[in-house]
Amino acid sequence: MSGIDERLSVHDVTFLGATVDELCAHWQALGVRRLSVIDTEMTDGRMMEVVSAQGYSVNTVYHLFTSTEGLRRVIDDAAAVGARSVYMLTGGRGVLSWEDAADRFCAAVLPCLDDARAAGIDLAIENASGLYADIHIAHTLADTVELAERAGLGICIDLFHCWTEAHLTALIDRALPRTVAIQVSDYVLGDRALPARAVPGDGAIPIESVVAHTLDRGYARGFDLELIGPRIDREGRREAAHRACEVMTAMLSRLDPTECA
Repeated sequence: MSGIDERLSVHDVTFLGATVDELCAHWQALGVRRLSVIDTEMTDGRMMEVVSAQGYSVNTVYHLFTSTEGLRRVIDDAAAVGARSVYMLTGGRGVLSWEDAADRFCAAVLPCLDDARAAGIDLAIENASGLYADIHIAHTLADTVELAERAGLGICIDLFHCWTEAHLTALIDRALPRTVAIQVSDYVLGDRALPARAVPGDGAIPIESVVAHTLDRGYARGFDLELIGPRIDREGRREAAHRACEVMTAMLSRLDPTECA
């Protein structure tokens, strides 16, 4: 497969459980050159070898924050593969209020900011469903922006989890100066089979208008396809990713043809 827009990646969670060699086969079949990987994959020595030998660009590394030292190790691993950013879930709040949990997270991350800066890596957080409250505290884009500003972090916008929010355009505008990646998938109204994601174009999320708005505002980082759930599994993970890459490449060509690969 060729002609995929160079700004696209397919998040490795789409192929959760695959070995590095199996992931490499997926990347080659899809034609992607930009990667979004999971921190645990980098403990496999093959990851650095494959990324270096094949000339892949690692845009994001996902990390579930649990400790300062753990994040420092991920920063080191991410730097070794030339990653541009590490985005996180924050860890849960337990019995704390949101404000107290936010203060605790900010204090724990603070010692890592200089490490990341020295390594040339942006640290970020994403917005994620309240179903993940055991491991995260930023569930709306509004809360994510507030927490990122408090902590001095970047933002990974997951459109699937924020497209229904009020004042979305204004929130995106506030987030964009800090945004390291925008995750894209669709939602078919009435689908209750969690995680309920769909290939872009199959559902109700106004993906094209949001993408157009971000491009108009000068957004120049990647668009990451995160495709998980029963609907994706029924189609086939690679097949769904293949179709998503085609849809998004065509969309980006319409919106910004001078930047297409």
